[in-house]
Amino acid sequence: MSTPYPFTALVGQEDLRLALLLNAVSPAVGGVLVRGEKGTAKSTAVRALSALMPEVDVVSGCRFSCDPASPDPGCPDGPHGTGASGSRPARMVELPVGASEDRLVGALDIERALAEGVKAFEPGLLADAHRGILYVDEVNLLHDHLVDLLLDAAAMGASYVEREGVSVRHASKFLLVGTMNPEEGELRPQLLDRFGLTVEVAASREPDQRVEVVRRRLAYDDDPAGFAGRWADEESAVRARIVAARDLLPEVRLGDGALRQIAATCAAFEVDGMRADIVMARTATALAAWAGRTDVLAEDVRQAALLALPHRRRRAPFDAPGLDEDKLDETLEEFGGQDGDEGDQDEGGDDDPDPDPDGGPGGGPDGRPEPDDAPRVDGESAAQPESGEDREGGEPQPSGGGGGEQTPARAAEPFRTKVLSVPGLGEGAAGRRSRARTEHGRTIGASRPRGALTKLHLAATVQAAAPHQRARGRSGPGLVVRRDDLRQASREGREGNLVLFVVDASGSMAARQRMSAVKGAVLSLLLDAYQRRDKVGMVTFRGSAADVALPPTSSVDAAAVRLESLPTGGRTPLAAGLLKAHEVLRVERLRDPARRALVVVVTDGRATGGPEPVALASRAARLFGADGVASVVVDCESGPVRLGLAGQLAGELGGTAVTLDELRADSIAGLVKDVRSSGQNSGQSSRRAA
Repeated sequence: MSTPYPFTALVGQEDLRLALLLNAVSPAVGGVLVRGEKGTAKSTAVRALSALMPEVDVVSGCRFSCDPASPDPGCPDGPHGTGASGSRPARMVELPVGASEDRLVGALDIERALAEGVKAFEPGLLADAHRGILYVDEVNLLHDHLVDLLLDAAAMGASYVEREGVSVRHASKFLLVGTMNPEEGELRPQLLDRFGLTVEVAASREPDQRVEVVRRRLAYDDDPAGFAGRWADEESAVRARIVAARDLLPEVRLGDGALRQIAATCAAFEVDGMRADIVMARTATALAAWAGRTDVLAEDVRQAALLALPHRRRRAPFDAPGLDEDKLDETLEEFGGQDGDEGDQDEGGDDDPDPDPDGGPGGGPDGRPEPDDAPRVDGESAAQPESGEDREGGEPQPSGGGGGEQTPARAAEPFRTKVLSVPGLGEGAAGRRSRARTEHGRTIGASRPRGALTKLHLAATVQAAAPHQRARGRSGPGLVVRRDDLRQASREGREGNLVLFVVDASGSMAARQRMSAVKGAVLSLLLDAYQRRDKVGMVTFRGSAADVALPPTSSVDAAAVRLESLPTGGRTPLAAGLLKAHEVLRVERLRDPARRALVVVVTDGRATGGPEPVALASRAARLFGADGVASVVVDCESGPVRLGLAGQLAGELGGTAVTLDELRADSIAGLVKDVRSSGQNSGQSSRRAA
């Protein structure tokens, strides 16, 4: 077993260390979500915490870690009497992103359950993590069905395994710790709210601190055991402090004044539900116990708010989590001093919740001080001329500062879009956009299992076993089932797709009000992609070339940021944009062949610049139709004279054209159900365009 990096040897990251230690003192706080860029010691800190957790008493031989003082009456290994017991270190169990459902909740032997009537159960990771730490690295990439199981276990404190009417239940209470890089996608709101605290981490920009990080890491890599030995005294001190804080925790008093501050703070930041109030109260209590006090002070409430509220405050789509500290201070001051025993806390209290800098969260383990780290557009005038566009010939002309780059327009308010889905039946990653064969969903058939049986089709299994009962010597009421009789249920659900946006940023799109509406439409589609668990990418074209503004990623937030700063101006190299998008799809198919693509071209359909721009754009568009790529053209053309070029482009792509108004879910136009990739609607699209 490898020697973990010492917790007290971590440099900086005070908020991260504090949040982890508070959960060690009071697991009822609800766990920690650590958000930050790669290489910021997120995983190192979590793994180091496990060495500081106090040992747990367990019933000897129980696979579910029952407490001898209060064993679980429904434990599959029970009932437990007054037998032998012992103690062991608290476990830290890691949940891989690609884990199966059986690996998480456990596996039930269906064959023995049907044939012999016994519950042969193999515990999963939720059983191993009971009374310990469940760590999920890259938690934002966890599959939806695993997220649902985690939510159920976290809410009920137990895990249920159901297989065709046969069920097993066992206790599962754990400290949930997740780490994630926001650039790779955000977390589902339901799971985000289950984390008691959240911490943002980033690499220090202080040279001296970075030098110390490198020095310690190199020393650890050269001799892990020797390095850990040099920090053994500090580790023992923090471990003893955690035990002392746990013992003191029941004596900590949460006065009415502190409770009023907590309630007022949660109301001021408009958090949903009451979980934030409860988490703040538990966190403030744990802070007081960690500091060796029996009273909760105002600074405890403030620190609790900074850890418990950023991911819970109500915010607009794509806004980063955060908290306005000036508003927080004003709220605490307004509602402070209303409890007789706490009236003068602000004057007499200690500003630092951790007065002991050695090994604690208030400072570095070596004593070194740490550095502190549009209006909505509903339509546009038909008579309004477009900036950078000639009404007669469609060639962009100099406008204002010329045909070059224009100041980026702000996006209009996002709206709910109609569902755009890829036709056919895919087999990609679980999501909520297009139909696919998945492990979860409605049952559509049965087949022989290729490996381990995961989803039994009971009727098909009985039907396969029934003709052989006499030959197998059946004499009683039971059904004689063999391995060859078992049938796997085939299920249909939804998959996530790669939504690749190809955005026209040329001068013909540069009218301020028009580009604002276009950006609002793309932002709305991005929000829809986030909700449907898609990957997104963005190609923009303007001037004389096309650029990959955002390579395919799960971070819809990153796409929204790139969209907001998107400049406009210049000619319209439509062919270059389509060819660049085609190349992006080719590379992505090599990386993730099961994920199907949906190309969304946002343009007015004009093509200018270079020799034969229209013919070249037409040939580039036909590449998508030849590859069977689903596509939709969002027609941004406006004004009294419409050329219908976007409809013609949709026909060349073998897809569908929709206007900005038709994209809205509440418009009176027909519902867009599928984006046709077969080209069967291309003739209709061309006729409509003409």
